[in-house]
Amino acid sequence: MSVILGINAFHADSAACLVVDGQLRAAVAEERLGDRQKHSPQFPQHAIRSVLKQAGLQLRDVTHVAIARNPKANVLSKARYVLSKPTRSMAAVWEHFNRNRKTQDTFDQLAEICGEPRSHAKFQIVPVEHHLAHIASAYYLSPFESLTAGFSYDASGDFVSAMAARCEGNKIEILDRVALPHSLGFFYTALCQFIGFDEFGEEYKVMGLAPYGKDAYPELMKKLVTLPDDGWFQLARGYFGMHQGGQSGALDSRSHIIMGRLFTEKLSRELGEPRQRSAPLTDRERNIARSCQVRFEEAAVHCLSRLHQLVPTTQLVMAGGCALNGVANARILRDTPFRTPYLQSASSDDGTCLGAAYWCYHNVAGGTQRFHMQHAFWGPGYSDADNLAAAKMCDIHFQRLEGDALLDAVTDLLRQGKVVGWFQGRSEWGPRALGNRTILADPTNPKMKEIINAKIKRRESFRPFAPSVLAESAPKYFEQTVASPFMMHVVKFKPEWQAKLPAVCHVDGTGRLQTVSRHENELYYDLIKNFGRKSGADIVLNTSFNENEPVVDTPQQALNCFLRTDMDALCLGNYLLQKPTGA
Repeated sequence: MSVILGINAFHADSAACLVVDGQLRAAVAEERLGDRQKHSPQFPQHAIRSVLKQAGLQLRDVTHVAIARNPKANVLSKARYVLSKPTRSMAAVWEHFNRNRKTQDTFDQLAEICGEPRSHAKFQIVPVEHHLAHIASAYYLSPFESLTAGFSYDASGDFVSAMAARCEGNKIEILDRVALPHSLGFFYTALCQFIGFDEFGEEYKVMGLAPYGKDAYPELMKKLVTLPDDGWFQLARGYFGMHQGGQSGALDSRSHIIMGRLFTEKLSRELGEPRQRSAPLTDRERNIARSCQVRFEEAAVHCLSRLHQLVPTTQLVMAGGCALNGVANARILRDTPFRTPYLQSASSDDGTCLGAAYWCYHNVAGGTQRFHMQHAFWGPGYSDADNLAAAKMCDIHFQRLEGDALLDAVTDLLRQGKVVGWFQGRSEWGPRALGNRTILADPTNPKMKEIINAKIKRRESFRPFAPSVLAESAPKYFEQTVASPFMMHVVKFKPEWQAKLPAVCHVDGTGRLQTVSRHENELYYDLIKNFGRKSGADIVLNTSFNENEPVVDTPQQALNCFLRTDMDALCLGNYLLQKPTGA
């Protein structure tokens, strides 16, 4: 029996998963557990213990530990960078060796972390290059076994920002890499910081803001990111400040990841002074966001068109932080020959633990059986007794409902304009709420977007909410037909539905689509269908169950979020809690 523990550690989005004889048993990000800090870079000790517990196994059962990092990868690219910038790069070199020591020290302590004697830690450690792990997380979990194109792109990992691959059978052949300092992830993040979104992981705000602006800086963006006919992409020299040392994943006094500034004064001379985080947003920032998004999409289409020349197929698998850009993902399907995509639900670095584990399974442990990840519910689940215990912890009236009675009660609340927390089953793997840790509302209510942003999410008013729609009904509402079970594509509503669904229709007429099939999530599917029977629209507003924190995982966390916000009702499994009117 092969038992593979996959780990992403020592930088943001640490996570763990467990693969037993090729079958995924559990996967969870460290941020959902422990100290619950967004994008946690802490060693995923809580996640490791969680996935072992969910599988009913112990560390002594683990045959391999696959880590999504390979210090020996891309040595020549690293050496060239050090030689070109010997003074500024020395701190980065020191961190590289320090992290290697830290990695080994931690694995030596893994048995202690799991509460077992060190003699039980007999696993083989398997390092997997960062972007290879990204591609593996998509390809090995996809339904594809015939010729498939693989692509990964993000800020950086193992000194590479992008990788192209040819995938077939159980093999992934790396075709090319893009080495630092060239990085579409750094480009996007640098402009994100310039706009004033300077916390780690806020790039999605640029995507949400972009439709409010105009493409006012096309020539500058083309200068910043060039797209050579015989290559992938290049960043202009002097505008971007890449990694120059310092502890990766270091935290400030608020336990937020410390971000180095990724743009230079040369960019400020082109665009003016960067916006401070507390300053009002102006048309300049909206226009910068728009121009940045447009150039990013152009670069994505360029790269994927080039990839298709190397791997002529309609099948595409993608991962990496840049693959979370749903607007670009939809455009790739419109403007390149790829027609059948599979995107890893955890496309950020958390997903690399999954790719490392499956690369290890197929290339080290000798596994041949393929596993298709058809849903994202691989986190912890909680019992009926757990949900009841949480419901009893407050003085709010609750009732137990099952089957149609539960669906009818929640549907009626939504139709009354209520906002409902929906907590069911196992938690989602990846950053999206997909129907188990979700806040629900009526998408036809024109005031709902403002209500949720102001009273529950407490976030910027320009950020949209997602539509969850029955998979078979999606062509009725959207111009572009695409299966998007992991909410990875932003597509246009048909004109006749844009005004009818104001709470989920963005200013440009788009929505971040989640298609829901009954075999993927039976209860959520039935709820949407029930809502459709009463409202005339097989679609609900879906936003993540949180309030400026990681998505809730436990019943207690769900209850706490419910109590401190203006959410009207909470469905904990079969227990429905409703705040008194006016509370």
